[in-house]
Amino acid sequence: MNPTPPRERICMLTGGGYPYRRDALSGWCRTLVEGLRRFRFELLTVTDREPPSAPAYPLPLNVGSSRAVAIGGRDVAKNDRSESRNERNERRRTEAELGKEAAGLICRGLVGGMDDAEQTFADGLRRVAGHPPVLSSLPLADALLEAWRTGDSLPRLSMRDARTAATLLRHALGAVAVDVPEADLVHCIGGTTPLLTALGGRWRQGVPLLLTEARAPVARHKPHEERLSPAVRTVLRRFRGSVARTGYAEAGLIAPLSAYHHGWALRHGAQADKLVQVPAGVDPSEYPGAAEAGPEPAVVWAGSGGPDSGLSALLASFEQVVAALPGTVLHLVGVTAAHEDHCAEQIERTGLGRAVRLHPLPADPSDRYTRGHVVAHVPGPADPPYRLVEAMMSGRAVVGVDVGPAAETLGDAGVLVQADDPAELAIAVVDLLRAPSRRRALGEAARQRALNHFTTDRVVRVYGELYTDLAAPPPPPSFELALAVPAPRAEPPVTVRWLISERQDG
Repeated sequence: MNPTPPRERICMLTGGGYPYRRDALSGWCRTLVEGLRRFRFELLTVTDREPPSAPAYPLPLNVGSSRAVAIGGRDVAKNDRSESRNERNERRRTEAELGKEAAGLICRGLVGGMDDAEQTFADGLRRVAGHPPVLSSLPLADALLEAWRTGDSLPRLSMRDARTAATLLRHALGAVAVDVPEADLVHCIGGTTPLLTALGGRWRQGVPLLLTEARAPVARHKPHEERLSPAVRTVLRRFRGSVARTGYAEAGLIAPLSAYHHGWALRHGAQADKLVQVPAGVDPSEYPGAAEAGPEPAVVWAGSGGPDSGLSALLASFEQVVAALPGTVLHLVGVTAAHEDHCAEQIERTGLGRAVRLHPLPADPSDRYTRGHVVAHVPGPADPPYRLVEAMMSGRAVVGVDVGPAAETLGDAGVLVQADDPAELAIAVVDLLRAPSRRRALGEAARQRALNHFTTDRVVRVYGELYTDLAAPPPPPSFELALAVPAPRAEPPVTVRWLISERQDG
């Protein structure tokens, strides 16, 4: 009897997401895992918060393991061998020297001003990945102050700023020490934290890396960083950019979600021949569309409800909607338990009261958008376009804010308004609420566009080909006869073959 053929093992690496959190990106990950049962998945999520105790999704049989790791926890690469006092002292001296060297390289790479700044940063990061115990002794504050003197047009960096930045950098760098499970390929999905872990696995274990680029520009700073000084924010912004560039250099392939993400990756050092654009997709059966519920005007917005979710801009606009159409209700769908208090506080400030209703993320996706006549797509700056595709597939008219990939995703199947203009958003929503025929026509057009371009079957098929290309074992060595005239290739590689097919289909 022939043994069961081995399956390629894929480490799916996220930043606090699947399978421990229910959100749009986690749903996308779940689609891949359940749709690619010929692969064995080892799931790893890395977070800077307390890791969840149990998965939020049931795990299919092709999942071999599932782990959630907090940065700075005990589940990191380490050396457990016993040693004598002399060996311990020698090791500490070696770590101190290595830590000083690594800190200097990282900080000089962050400050820039030299042709090889990115390579300098990567060399420092590689040293930390190769010997994680140096994390505790990295003299980052001193290295930052020294490197800062060589930079141009930088905000003033005080000793206090340097220590603050060093603390934040050391914590972030803890992700590079997290062990990656044994696999044939690491598929990294998310931002800086999981990418650092993927780079550590790449350098320590030599495992190939596939990077799904779903982030907004890392040049921005996060809302909770507003209280930090300009110098510290500059350090963090440059750190995220340097990690992204290093990831692009190390990845075997990069799969941006849109032309927007594709262009951003190119501008930040990604090689064009590594980029394979794979748009977002949702399962049409989970969003079958439904008739409008009731005559009372209602608007739906889907998001976590956190400070960085677009909620504040939405509420500012909805105040004007209610003024124009009294009795309109706003449904906030998918608000997480961690952000309910923040949502309630924001609503109380507007005085909207019963005009706004909170809903936890429904277990059945088909219920997500059926409460509204119009969907207001007001994303946070880091949100990928999954919610927009879901709304389109649900057959609801969408008013979208023109940020990130919204324009290319929505096309002419909805209404697009400028960002940072609550009045324009309110006018567009009110116009659709007053025009039933037009909004139904837009809803039908949006669903048809989603069916044509943003379905999960295409996503699963393409990622299956990418996994096969990167994770399959190399072909056995062979001898070739050199010919004066090379023979033509009979068939292009898989990653080129499906692209050609896609263009012909289009």
